[in-house]
Amino acid sequence: MILALDQGTTSSRAMVFDRGGRPISVSQKEFTQHYPIPGWVEHDPEEIWRTQLAAAKQAILMSGLNCSEIKGIGIANQRETTVVWDRTTGQPIYPAIVWQDRRTADYCQELVHAGHGGGIRSKTGLVVDSYFSATKIAWILDHVEGARSDAEAGKLAFGTIDSFLIWRLTGGRVHVTDITNASCTLLFDIHQMRWSKELLDLFGIPLQMLPTVVSSSTYVGLTDPDLLGTAIPIAGIAGDQQAATYGQTCFSPGMVKNTYGTGCFILMNTGQITRTEGLGLISTVTATNGDRVDYALEGSVFVAGAAVQWLRDELGIIRHSGEVEEIAKSIPDSAGVYVVPAFAGLGAPYWDPYARGAIIGLTRGTGKAHIVRATLESIAYQCRDVLEVLAQSAGHPIKEIRVDGGASANDHLMQFQADILGIPVVRPKITESTALGVAYLAGLAVGVWKSESELAGLWQVDKRFVPAMSNGQREELYLGWQESVRRVQSTS
Repeated sequence: MILALDQGTTSSRAMVFDRGGRPISVSQKEFTQHYPIPGWVEHDPEEIWRTQLAAAKQAILMSGLNCSEIKGIGIANQRETTVVWDRTTGQPIYPAIVWQDRRTADYCQELVHAGHGGGIRSKTGLVVDSYFSATKIAWILDHVEGARSDAEAGKLAFGTIDSFLIWRLTGGRVHVTDITNASCTLLFDIHQMRWSKELLDLFGIPLQMLPTVVSSSTYVGLTDPDLLGTAIPIAGIAGDQQAATYGQTCFSPGMVKNTYGTGCFILMNTGQITRTEGLGLISTVTATNGDRVDYALEGSVFVAGAAVQWLRDELGIIRHSGEVEEIAKSIPDSAGVYVVPAFAGLGAPYWDPYARGAIIGLTRGTGKAHIVRATLESIAYQCRDVLEVLAQSAGHPIKEIRVDGGASANDHLMQFQADILGIPVVRPKITESTALGVAYLAGLAVGVWKSESELAGLWQVDKRFVPAMSNGQREELYLGWQESVRRVQSTS
C-alpha cells in the first residue's frame, strides 16, 4: 500500500492506494483562506501542517492497515505557494503566500520593462508573473524585519509546500524539493536542471535558502516514527499538476490532461522537446522516475472551481457546490450571459494580473440559473482558450483530452467542455489523478510497481463525452466569450 498526501489550495487530503491503483481510504481536511487586502491570498503553514498530518493519520486508520504495511509516501502539493521558515525553530516567519496572490504584480512588470522577460523565459520556460515563487520570496525578504540578513546568514529555508511538509515529517532532517516544483519557481534552469545563479542574483535570493532538487521518484528520507506510528519512506514528490499528468499516464508526447480544481491546469507532454516561445503558455518539467527528463507545455486557468465557491460563499445563490449541475440543466442556455471570473487576474494565455471579473449580458430576465450556468460554462471557455494555443504550439490538432479533479464528475460541464472544444473529453474511472500520480511515483521508487507500462495498463475509461454541438453554435458562443474577456482586460 502507498499513502499519498495531496496538499491542495483549499484542503489537505490523504489517500491510501493498493497495488491495483485503487483508493482504499480517503480523508480530507479543509483549511482557512486568508485575504488580508484585495489581491492578496495567504495560508497559515501551521494549519496546513496540522490538517495534512490529521488527514494522513485518519486515512491510515480508515484503511484498516497497520502502519508497517504502508510501503511509501508520495507528496503532491499546490505549486508556487511560498513558505520561508527558521531552520532552527522550524517556524514560518510569515504566512504562506499562495500561488493566486497578486501582490508582486507591479514588481513583475518592472522586471519585464527592464528587459528581463526574455532571459528569464529562456532559462525557466516561464513568463514573468506573480504566480510563481521567486517574487514572493523576494517580497518576504524585503518586508519581514531581519529576514534578508538571516537568509544571507543561512538561518532561513525556503520551500514550496512539499519542502515544508517533508521538513516537518522528517523532523527537520531533510530539505528537498523535486524537479517539477523547482521548475515552477522562476529560479530553476530547466535545461541545465539546476538553480540558476543569474536568476538568484536578479531576485536577490541567497542560494543557501533553497532546497536540494531531486527526482520525482526517489527515496528522500524516513518520517519521524512518532508522527504516524512508524518510520515510513518518503519516495515520491511532484507538483499537483505534474502528479495528475502522471496519474493520467500521459507518458507519450502529444497526450493532454486537464485537472479541474480551484483552477484548471492543462498540460501536454512534449517529450524531450522544450519550447519557450510565446503564445501565452509556459514550458515545464514533467514528473520523472529516472534520469530522463521530459517536458510539457502548460496553460493555467486561475479560477475554475473557485468560481463555484464564489457562488456559494460570496453571492449565496447556491447552498453547496453539488447544486450547480441541476440548476444549470434547468434552463436551455445562459441566454447570452457570460461570467468572466478574473478574480485573481487572467492566467494563460492572457497573463493579465490587472484584469477583474465581470458578469456581462444581463437583462431584466436574467435569473439565478443563468448566472450559475454562465459561471459553470466559464470554466469550459477558459479551457478552450488554453487548448487553442496548445494546438497552435503543437502544430497539429489535439485528438482528445483526459480530465480529472472534482468538477470532472459534473457530466453537464464535461459535455459542454466537449461541445465547446469540438473534441472528445475522456474521464477515467479513478479521477483522483493527483494523489494517484504521486502514489505511482512513490510506488515505483519502493518497488510496488515496476514500470510506466505497468501503470498505463491500470488506466481505465469511465465515460467518454463526444461533441454534440454544431460548429456554427460552438463558434458563436465562443466569440461571445472572447468579446467578454476583451471587456475585462486591463489593456482594453
